[in-house]
Amino acid sequence: MSEETKKPEAVEAPEVQEVATEATAETTETETVEIIETTPVVKEETQEDFLNNFNWHKYEEGIEAVDEAKLKEFENALEGTVGFVKERDVIEGLVIRITDRDAIIDINSKSEGVISLNEFRYNSSLAVGDKVEVLVDKREDSSGQLVLSHKKARVIKAWERVNNAHETGEVVNGFVKCRTRGGMIVDVFGIEAFLPGSQIDVKPIRDYDQYVEKTMEFKVVKINHEFKNVVVSHKALIEADIEIQKKEIIGQLEKGQVLEGIVKNITSYGVFVELEEGIDGLVYISDLSWTKKVKHPSDFVSVGDKLEVQVLELDVEGRKLNLGHKQTQDNPWDAYEATYGIGSVHTGTVKDRNEKGAVVTLGDGLEAFVPNRHLEKEDGSKIEKGDTAEFKVIEFSKEYRRIVASHTAIFKEEEQKNIKAASKKSESSEKTTLGDIAGLADLKKKMEGK
Repeated sequence: MSEETKKPEAVEAPEVQEVATEATAETTETETVEIIETTPVVKEETQEDFLNNFNWHKYEEGIEAVDEAKLKEFENALEGTVGFVKERDVIEGLVIRITDRDAIIDINSKSEGVISLNEFRYNSSLAVGDKVEVLVDKREDSSGQLVLSHKKARVIKAWERVNNAHETGEVVNGFVKCRTRGGMIVDVFGIEAFLPGSQIDVKPIRDYDQYVEKTMEFKVVKINHEFKNVVVSHKALIEADIEIQKKEIIGQLEKGQVLEGIVKNITSYGVFVELEEGIDGLVYISDLSWTKKVKHPSDFVSVGDKLEVQVLELDVEGRKLNLGHKQTQDNPWDAYEATYGIGSVHTGTVKDRNEKGAVVTLGDGLEAFVPNRHLEKEDGSKIEKGDTAEFKVIEFSKEYRRIVASHTAIFKEEEQKNIKAASKKSESSEKTTLGDIAGLADLKKKMEGK
């Protein structure tokens, strides 16, 4: 039979299209009937479809099909028994043998696992009998071998440890691997973490290389789970130690105690002062001097100056100190009250001049304020900055440490004295004249009578 006339074999196919026979409605024996016969169109079956749809149990004699539900039930029953492990479990294994390339690990299963020594490069002292963490990658590969991974187990456990350290504030050890832009790369539990330059120490660091290849303690301060980034800090540990020491030292201080400190910082409202490393206290501008009117603390002290201070207030729990400098000296205003009482006159030099008046330095460095209208001289001119003249105290307040003086009052008082003196002299002269007249009249009467 030729290729053209050979009939196609019957094929079971999911989709078959048939073309109906065309014939006339009515035919006779002598009429020819044309029959059109077509080959069924078959969708090609792939090898994967064939394997998926093939009923293996139908052709395996003597093998009973196992129900999937029963198979699952069997596996559940094995859980918890010796030698049963789940894939993706991280468990502890025992190194039972080491070859040139591999470590043989026993996890108490039906077979041992083999792990390349490359996964233990960080641990050059690995030896038989060591316990190591492993991940069950596959319970059986194509050859029935148990597949384990130490590297994957380390990564999983590392993230568990890092997350736990972040939540609990646990101090962890890390190996500084190398420098990078803006900081260092630190190995923490096998995870590469970033140590910013600002988090190395409480003091600015210039030489980063001194920390490379050193093991240090760190705190995990930030974790970005989306990008698997970890940020650690060594500075946080130093600050924590300083806070503990600070609390202990402050606890030993007492109100009224006098100490010496170093001016570390100056602001517009105070100074200021480090007593011990990390132990700072604040001196408000009003507590710098008994006598000087300090406009800005930088006019009184500079950064780096030594300053004697007294403990005014302390908060042990809040670790805060309020200090004073003027309190280390006796309040001179007790003595000033007798010396600079109202009406007393003193020589002073104009230190500063403004629209409202002038600041005049008197003896002992004491300063007084002279209102503008009290700066007028006897000739009508004004006392200016740098001039030295006499001033009369017209107001004194020990409570507010305030002295108000006047130059004008001095010659104005002289004028008043002269006016009073002239007035008294005039009155005296007038009385004498009247008395003389009365005496002459008496004398005249006497003479007339004689």
